[in-house]
Amino acid sequence: PWVMDTSPVIISLLFPTQVIEKNVDPEWTLLTFLRKNWTLFTKYACGRGGCGACTVMVSKNDPVFKKIRHFSVTACLVPICSLYGAAVTTVEGIGSIKTRLHPVQERIAKSHGTQCGFCTPGMVMSMYTLLRNHPQPSEEQLMEALGGKSDTEKVHHPRGQMGTVFLAESSGCQQKGTGKCCLDRGENASSPLGGKNDICTKLFAKEEFQPLDPTQELVFPPELLRMAENPEKRTLTFYGERVTWISPGTLKDLLELKVKHPEAPLILGNTSLGPAMKSEGRFHPILLSPARISELTRVTETSEGLTIGAGCSLAQMKDVLAERISKLPEEKTQTYRALLKHLKSLAGPQIRNMASLGGHIISRHSYSDLNPILAVGSATLNLTSAEGTRQIPLNEYFLAGLASADLKPEEILESVHIPHSRKWEFVSAFRQAQCQQNALPHVNASMRVLFKEGTDSVEHLSIAYGGVGAATVIPSCSCPARRWDELMLDEACRLLLDEVSLPGSAPGGRVEFKRTLVVSFLFKFYLEVLQELKKLVKLVSVPVSALIYYYSFLDRFLSALEDFPVAIPQGVQTYQSVDPHQPPRDPVGRPIMHLSGLKHATGEAIFCDDIPVVDKELFMVLVTSSRAHAKIISIDFSEALKLPGVLDVVTAEDVPGTNGAEDDKLLAVDEVLCVGQVICAVVAETDVQAKRAVEMIKITYEDLEPAIFTIQDAVKHNSFLCPEKKLEQGNIEEAFEKVDQIVEGEVHVGGQEHFYMETQRVLVIPKTEDKELDIFVSTQDPAHVQKTVSSTLNIPINRITCHVKRVGGGFGGKVGRPAALGAIAAVGAIKTGRPIRLVLDREDDMLITGGRHPLFGKYKVGFMNSGRIKALDIECYINGGCTLDDSELVTEFLILKLENAYKIRNLRFRGRACMTNLPSNTAFRGFGFPQGTLVTESCITAVAAKCGLLPEKIREKNMYKTVDKTIYKQAFSPETLIRCWNECLDKSSFHSRRIQVEEFNKKNYWKKKGISIIPMKFSVGFAATSYHQAAALVHIYTDGSVLVTHGGNELGQGIHTKMLQVASRELKIPMSYMHICETSTATVPNTIATAASIGADVNGRAVQNACQILLKRLEPIIKKNPEGTWEDWIEAAFEQRISLSATGYFRGYKAFMDWDRGEGDPFPYYVYGAACSEVEIDCLTGAHKKIRTDIVMDACCSLNPAIDIGQIEGSFIQGMGLYTTEELKYSPEGVLYSRSPDEYKIPTITDVPEEFNVSLLPSSQTPLTIYSSKGLGESGMFLGSSVFFAIADAVAAVRTERDIAENFIVQSPATPEWVRMACADRFTDMIPRDDPKTFKPWSIPIA
Repeated sequence: PWVMDTSPVIISLLFPTQVIEKNVDPEWTLLTFLRKNWTLFTKYACGRGGCGACTVMVSKNDPVFKKIRHFSVTACLVPICSLYGAAVTTVEGIGSIKTRLHPVQERIAKSHGTQCGFCTPGMVMSMYTLLRNHPQPSEEQLMEALGGKSDTEKVHHPRGQMGTVFLAESSGCQQKGTGKCCLDRGENASSPLGGKNDICTKLFAKEEFQPLDPTQELVFPPELLRMAENPEKRTLTFYGERVTWISPGTLKDLLELKVKHPEAPLILGNTSLGPAMKSEGRFHPILLSPARISELTRVTETSEGLTIGAGCSLAQMKDVLAERISKLPEEKTQTYRALLKHLKSLAGPQIRNMASLGGHIISRHSYSDLNPILAVGSATLNLTSAEGTRQIPLNEYFLAGLASADLKPEEILESVHIPHSRKWEFVSAFRQAQCQQNALPHVNASMRVLFKEGTDSVEHLSIAYGGVGAATVIPSCSCPARRWDELMLDEACRLLLDEVSLPGSAPGGRVEFKRTLVVSFLFKFYLEVLQELKKLVKLVSVPVSALIYYYSFLDRFLSALEDFPVAIPQGVQTYQSVDPHQPPRDPVGRPIMHLSGLKHATGEAIFCDDIPVVDKELFMVLVTSSRAHAKIISIDFSEALKLPGVLDVVTAEDVPGTNGAEDDKLLAVDEVLCVGQVICAVVAETDVQAKRAVEMIKITYEDLEPAIFTIQDAVKHNSFLCPEKKLEQGNIEEAFEKVDQIVEGEVHVGGQEHFYMETQRVLVIPKTEDKELDIFVSTQDPAHVQKTVSSTLNIPINRITCHVKRVGGGFGGKVGRPAALGAIAAVGAIKTGRPIRLVLDREDDMLITGGRHPLFGKYKVGFMNSGRIKALDIECYINGGCTLDDSELVTEFLILKLENAYKIRNLRFRGRACMTNLPSNTAFRGFGFPQGTLVTESCITAVAAKCGLLPEKIREKNMYKTVDKTIYKQAFSPETLIRCWNECLDKSSFHSRRIQVEEFNKKNYWKKKGISIIPMKFSVGFAATSYHQAAALVHIYTDGSVLVTHGGNELGQGIHTKMLQVASRELKIPMSYMHICETSTATVPNTIATAASIGADVNGRAVQNACQILLKRLEPIIKKNPEGTWEDWIEAAFEQRISLSATGYFRGYKAFMDWDRGEGDPFPYYVYGAACSEVEIDCLTGAHKKIRTDIVMDACCSLNPAIDIGQIEGSFIQGMGLYTTEELKYSPEGVLYSRSPDEYKIPTITDVPEEFNVSLLPSSQTPLTIYSSKGLGESGMFLGSSVFFAIADAVAAVRTERDIAENFIVQSPATPEWVRMACADRFTDMIPRDDPKTFKPWSIPIA
């Protein structure tokens, strides 16, 4: 279908291989090309450039700096046609386990920097690119390189460590130079740690790493260098099926093309156009690429200012500004400094490397970080067309898109002139986003003031805001001849609030927060300028009264000026060394690298969608409901079936067996219950054809009442999914009558998206006989997929084999959902007789699959003035969505775990799961515990506030102290819990830091610190014995090699690594003899989901059992030939007809719960822990910085401390995301807004605490589990709440200082919006407030 009238695309894929690709479609991205044409393993995760998983390195000759420039890009956004003459290096190009590893790959793997490994190739390529440009990078460069990665392993801390092994001087102990070491004891030196020699802090050996040798790197291909030095001037044209890409070689040609195609957009980085084409369906038949036009990348400087070519990338602009700032006097660089500040936090480095200055300006996004600065800095746009050149100001008229102030259709933006600033002129820029890096701003601003020389009288003041309207807003407020004082500030605030009017229903919501930021930023600017004037007034005559004012005012409020710096995380991980008598070949208890670590780092670890295309394979795309509660009147897919490549549409009528459950259909019939419910599925030759067909399907609905979205509405309509769950002990009513005080409060906890990096995906291959199916699926529960497909197709389970090699993150989201998707794909496979591949886009995955249950909790707590709690009554409601799913189980676990670490004699816990018209919520790491226990801990802080005592004192006073029974009558000893608590207090130097926090807070008005320590009693396992069974199958082959299979699935938690450690110990042979291929329902049947933290526990016991059976069979042979080798024994066993294959089985831990009687032993054991976190908040913006976290966790005898510490850190960071930045927003019609990494912010490396220490409690034992280890997959999640309560502690300090009434309504997450509005002050008081009855809000709170 493609015709070329000029040269093909020439790129160099550094394997090293030159590619001359003749048939490129302009709609292809580099990622499509790499995965489909070359079957390479650069990963597809979000498709919008937001997560960094698909990062590769592009190398080009840089005309600005006249050198080869290497830069990281997200392959999912780079159009293949834009790479003419470029070299592309993918993760396969730098090293392989088949040849040799690159030092970056080796170090990230050996320093335990991978978990599921799905996004590791992107991380490797970010690091590799950094080292190509800076072989000895600074900390700032390292943080910038890693800051563009969202990572659902939640940036677990060894990644920070992995980075430090490349620093020019590795930072080592973060207290270096103080004469102290971070390993020194805390406050209580007599703390029982076990012998000091038992404690180890080394998870990997740096000295074993191969050195980094820049001379051995791949060279830039000479033929591309020749092309760059003698650039082709002719126009290149690439014709695709629907789009033509034209790349002119000269400016003259470009301008002629612009006359011919005035509507065609200019495309450079594709960072704005690409996401819009993907999510908004924008389509342009002709694209003009000015990438080869040197005039657009020129940078010139005059005495007046700097002119930067519109084709320069934002990264190039950043380098140009940094160089100018270093050479020019400070007074001339005010605007440049403001731009540079925002360029450091604008998007991630991959986007800055691609996005052009011209594209950023012309896109005119309302949230643009640069346009407000350029506007107040009086920047000029140099336009050119075939008719000539002209200049227009970058002002409010241009930014509003007024035709009279805009480009004409045939014009292009050639360059941007940014004038130098002058003496007595000050320019600043501000932004506040959900998190510090790689996030779109809620509000940004730039402000410029010019003073009459030698005075503090304002000559001109200009201000611009982003994020508070449809375009950048430039208020006309002016303060002629006004002094820079409080009167001017008050007047300016009043004028701004009048002019920057944001309606209550404004898109993006957060209206009152945004209004507050408008004046808060002005106050910050006011203080910044005051400080500058303070330096200058010494030189000029200013009244003494003004001098006194400057000094007194500034000293009190100075802390408002400093932005939080980004620092590389440091920390120490401590664990108990193995017994010195343990044989060296026995790997149990040692920090063994993840089995797939090296393959993760080279991209050779195969995930579900990396399986090459199967013969005659078809692609499936789901069609989902756009209504929350409606009757389906008709479905018309006639137009879709006419499109090329479209084979069929699968509907409920095509299901041969059962279409799901009565109240939870696989494919909707007659009625839809939420936006995102699957109605039907399109099957086509390619994913592109299937997606186009989906757009053509017309569904007619009739809305039904009621449409319920919030917990409050569900309670009002009595809309519940299951009966109430209740536990009670003591006499609660009587206890409330005898207490000194009673407090009642509310807690609202938002939901959470799983955000596994590998979205849901499945490949179904029908076989030619006996109705057999092979299913390759990314799931935590292949047996459930197998059963669901069996009932859907009405064929026996034994015809279906599910294969799971590895899963790119699950977190509970791949327990139930993959079964439904696998069944729908299987129906398509049976109907067409061809293999079906189903891969959800990130947007669809977030829309369809649900997540953590939002929770609304009410508590009533009765206590004595001493802080002793006598009675606690908690009622919880969770938002279950439209079907039952796991909501009843989550409610049960929530109620069982609510008491956490506290012994309260009189308790009543009640829970209900609400039925709403939202996608059904499901299992999520922690399973109710992270939401429910936040209610309990909020009670504790409320009691502390009422008693005038510190929260940690109330926690200590009410904690379990001796062997006791829980509310459900299960006996346990809290000794380990108390040890974790005391150890954490000591290691964190909690008491002395509490005093330091209070001292800091006395001295600083606009910045406050908070510190919190939280205990945890986490129950592990399912509350049913049958769910704890496990099986394994171990084969020994005649060469002595061993194949281990078991019922657990590798999700990144290292279960396969641990299983081989177990097998190695039991068979007494090295791990190198062993292999695990995959988890398959054909080898180990009837498995249980890998969940509830017990995967390694129960499967380990099954593997142990199998190995012990085999060893027992081999015993006579070993006795006969004790000096023989393993190979000798196996050969002899085969000769003597001894079976070398054994099934291992573990019947499971006993667990039960009788809800009628309210008692049982539902959990095999508990994991205990404690975490202390310290934060600092900015009261003017709501931002916070995580200063330090210390975690002490009871792992008993860890099977693998490296993997276990990684799990603790990963779950802590994920919990921290739940409680601080991860916020789901729904429209009043029940549509999920937060459907990409742009709108939904999981933590990045810049969100990790600056100091992050984890200790595994030593000298701890449990007889129940394999080798006395414990399952740690989920428990760390709740410890992330220590950050939440530290933020709450800082906010409480603000409210106490300002004499604001206590508020017992707790909201999670503690977003910048919540923090800022809780720190009430003169600015929150002055903003206008809307009556909620007068407008329809943009979003609704579903908890």
